[in-house]
Amino acid sequence: MFAMFDNSTILVTGGTGSFGQELIGTLLRQYPAIKRLTVFSRDEQKQYEMSQRYPPSQHPCLRYAIGDVRDKDRLLQILQGVDIVIHAAAIKHVHIAEYNPFECIKTNILGAQNVIEASIACGVKHVVALSTDKAANATGLYGATKLCAEKLFVATSFTENPAQPIFSVVRYGNVVGARGSVIPFFIEKRKEGILPITNPDMTRFSITPQEAIELVIFALKNALGGEIFVPKLPSYRLLEVAKAIAPNIEYEIIGTRPGEKIHEEMIMPTDAPNTIETEKHYIIAPTEPYFYTENHLERYLTHHAGKLVPANFAYTSGENTDWLTVDDLRAMITDWEASLKKI
Repeated sequence: MFAMFDNSTILVTGGTGSFGQELIGTLLRQYPAIKRLTVFSRDEQKQYEMSQRYPPSQHPCLRYAIGDVRDKDRLLQILQGVDIVIHAAAIKHVHIAEYNPFECIKTNILGAQNVIEASIACGVKHVVALSTDKAANATGLYGATKLCAEKLFVATSFTENPAQPIFSVVRYGNVVGARGSVIPFFIEKRKEGILPITNPDMTRFSITPQEAIELVIFALKNALGGEIFVPKLPSYRLLEVAKAIAPNIEYEIIGTRPGEKIHEEMIMPTDAPNTIETEKHYIIAPTEPYFYTENHLERYLTHHAGKLVPANFAYTSGENTDWLTVDDLRAMITDWEASLKKI
């Protein structure tokens, strides 16, 4: 159990998304002492559907609130009395961001700044923001917006105001089974007798919804302020996901989509001087600002009981040392499909 959640008020932006729904379910099951848990999103239909899965009549702490992170006034209203914010709202589909750039900017960057300012104004204690591997060495607009959002949350931690929230970021890749991700896409496409493969050399890190949730809770529990938390994860090859789902049908190579990477990149060599390694995580400490005194990085090393990674260290899915086999992937997909039947 996590004592921070006891008698706390929690708000999840983007709470009707794949991650948000899994998070809400986990919090309701595992933390019955939560005082109030608010799902904040802009889609009333998704809220209606989610309320059938998690009805407030069965979960008295649960609230559903319509709103958009683009609307700072609404955030200022809804964050009154909130202790913890988990910021999951985003426009996240890479190719959609490429063709709707300013819409992506308004949600992912301006929305992030609204969350920051409203959280400070309302006296929130802890804020953790979800980021993506695509923020590292960003090549597309989606990744660039999430990089900007990371910078906003990290820079806010440089203030010397002890009363402001503790801000931190979690950075991970595609979540197994998330809406629009490769596994449900391949499962649907196999009905047509052919699977479209963007690139046979493409690799990804594997993280389950529960692992993503555990990372968020870990960040809330352990953040000193301004860190980016990166989990240690196994990799898989896209072609082997196809073999696990549909081993006996044809594949069609269609090429990568605009803004899409061949390999997921979590940590780049430029991050290495400030990256701390622990048993289960890499933690990117904020770069020492010009006005800080000495021992800035040492504070984070001591707090997290870790060690600095080697110079020029990088963490990418294509050069990982831990890989999932076709059998591993098939078992993982079977577990994911079984979990859907319980909903």
